[in-house]
Amino acid sequence: MRQDFSYQQTEKFTSLVNDYLANTESLHSFYNRYPLLENFPEQWKEKSNQNVDRKILVDVLQKQNEFLSLSSLTKENIAVLAEQNTFTITTGHQLCLFTGPLYFIYKIVSALNLVEELKRTYPQNNFVPIFWMASEDHDFQEVNHINLFGKTLRWQTEQKGAVGRMSLEGLGVVLDELDVILGEGDKASFLSALFREAYSKHTSLSDASRFIINALFGKYGLVIIDGDDFRLKKQFLPIIKKDILEKGFVDAISSCSKELAKEYKAQAFVRDVNFFRLSEGKRERIEGDVSESEIEEKPESFSPNVLLRPLYQETILPNIAYIGGGAEVAYWMQLKTAFDQESMPFPILILRNSCLWLEQKQVDKWQNLEFNFSDFFIDEHQLQKQYVNKKTDLDLSDEMSALKKIFTDILVKASGTGMQSSILAEQKKQIDAFDKLEKKLLKNEKKKHQQSLHQISQLKTKLFPNNGLQERHDNFIPFYLKYGENFIEILLKELKPLDVKFVILSPQ
Repeated sequence: MRQDFSYQQTEKFTSLVNDYLANTESLHSFYNRYPLLENFPEQWKEKSNQNVDRKILVDVLQKQNEFLSLSSLTKENIAVLAEQNTFTITTGHQLCLFTGPLYFIYKIVSALNLVEELKRTYPQNNFVPIFWMASEDHDFQEVNHINLFGKTLRWQTEQKGAVGRMSLEGLGVVLDELDVILGEGDKASFLSALFREAYSKHTSLSDASRFIINALFGKYGLVIIDGDDFRLKKQFLPIIKKDILEKGFVDAISSCSKELAKEYKAQAFVRDVNFFRLSEGKRERIEGDVSESEIEEKPESFSPNVLLRPLYQETILPNIAYIGGGAEVAYWMQLKTAFDQESMPFPILILRNSCLWLEQKQVDKWQNLEFNFSDFFIDEHQLQKQYVNKKTDLDLSDEMSALKKIFTDILVKASGTGMQSSILAEQKKQIDAFDKLEKKLLKNEKKKHQQSLHQISQLKTKLFPNNGLQERHDNFIPFYLKYGENFIEILLKELKPLDVKFVILSPQ
């Protein structure tokens, strides 16, 4: 079973996301082309005019992935990147432990599905799904844990610097904790073996993460790339120099960001220098002078921040679309003038798919409470109030309207008497008293429906952890334990990247 809702209806997405999906005219200057299927030919025509070194790209990908057992489709996808009529659809994420929150999975599924849709519509071209490993990020606290069955598994280590370069010391303890939680069964055994091979037999978080992603998605042709690479960074030299030596991006990005910030919250802040220096166990902001020769000799030592990473990606990939979450869409929009400055095609921005998974027992409980699926997005307190009102006819909105009308009539009759202020004060007093009475009645009635109200609270807490979306908190493991490989197959069947709907899924 599946039901679709607008993103705006969920009240969980920013105004920028809602306006972008609505194709609001005020945002048009912050991106290139709106994500419609018919807009892709113009996108790849523009991208074809950019010089992308496809030979180096293929060589690097083959080298980076040589230790993996690649599917024939992934091997083919890497090989066809050498051809001029091949274009990439890219998504990416941090290297989260055990893949982190569910939307990690949704991003990849969105990319795979868009590739398939483009292949069906434009068979004259090749389209390749790319996962960009954000291996150079250094915010370890964002990647070192997962939430699983109400518990948090956390990797403790004193290592610092780029997370992708970190060794896997200390993860054995976490793997043991995970095995206890997984329990027994074929699906549990598969996951246990997968994670143990990933984290016990590889030397870095990048290699372990690549292994897991390939194991889950390799058969669908996904190609995994790590930007932390000397040969790839060498192609980015002109922009590294321009930013570090000339402060060449601060004006372009600032102007775009300020214009966007007139209506929306800025997602990232540009600096005079937007690169970090990478070294053993460190990723530090660049302070002081850097020589041109140092950049040329060691480009791998310079790591772009969140605002210049998109330019790096678009320099080395024949990319026509980027799939990301709401925050990513927002910071990409801050970069339109920077792309224009470099005469670089700005990719089509696509919001990744979002969905809410319901188990049948949760559906049954919700329906027994006489709620619709659209009611999931209502505040818990309001839901409880609605439930009690339905059961006891305690909705006093008509009476409140009648009270307000009485005072409106009095104000009309008393016009010219100079008593308006006194009447308005009395009106407020009576309305406040009415509100207190309604709350007392509601509180009294709630006592009669404690079990049902507790069910409402349980369901809301489970499905919207911390009043957020399930996909931002829960990991994929519980769903894989139930559905196995069908978990991914269901997502591939149900999620459509160009269909801007929030999906509620309840597989039977």
